[in-house]
Amino acid sequence: MDSVKVLYISQEITPYLPETEISVISRKLPQAIQEKGKEIRAFMPRFGNVNERRNQLHEVIRLSGMNIIIDDTDHPLIIKVASIQAARMQVYFIDNDDFFQRKHTIADENGEFEDNEDRSIFFVRGVLETVKKLRWTPDIIHCHGWMSALTPIFIKKAFNTDPFFKNAKTVYSVYADDFQKPFSNRFAQKLKLDGIDDNDIASINGKEVSYADLTNFAVDFADATIIGSESINKDVLAHIEQSGKPFLSYQSPESYVDAYNDFYDQLLAK
Repeated sequence: MDSVKVLYISQEITPYLPETEISVISRKLPQAIQEKGKEIRAFMPRFGNVNERRNQLHEVIRLSGMNIIIDDTDHPLIIKVASIQAARMQVYFIDNDDFFQRKHTIADENGEFEDNEDRSIFFVRGVLETVKKLRWTPDIIHCHGWMSALTPIFIKKAFNTDPFFKNAKTVYSVYADDFQKPFSNRFAQKLKLDGIDDNDIASINGKEVSYADLTNFAVDFADATIIGSESINKDVLAHIEQSGKPFLSYQSPESYVDAYNDFYDQLLAK
């Protein structure tokens, strides 16, 4: 029997970025799940404050080279990779000079970046296109942080007939990582690929999109949700509880690995 394959899409992973709730879980969870016999791949953005030399990142030429079009503009996709030797795992990095060369993640001294919405689109689409090039078929796609929030709609609507993704289950972890600057009222229209229409984006179309709007949108298209922080946005929590979809309540650092692994297995058994 083939191993279950779990794709991790995270906006931050330590040691490449400082330790946070998201970055620590995104580092420890894939290793632990791999040690339980599942096969894993992990992706994050190559933010400009990731030290390439110290962490020995190198470009994967065979995976780089395609362009991703956002709002009628071509953006070259560059893929890099590094190894965490102690964990026997690789981390793939989604890179682009326009989006990820700046020396900060989502904000600088002037506030949150105006193009974070485009960066999130590029990141998620870049991951999915790279996974196809790897010819790797995930069973579970586990997303961490709002920068991965578009994964569920792309999987459910734009990639739903693709042989690499048509059977994948998406799990969205919600953290206390609220952003403050809403996405523009054009954001929803930028998501329209083949398979995504105005009905699919109705809840966010034509409006400035808040953190709660984006997270609820992810919950609507995900197969299941995990509450990753002890305390999260109250509007989002209410939406999760009312969604009728499977969700896992907050788990302590001591218990989350087994709980998440069991949650994956239950989701695949449905």
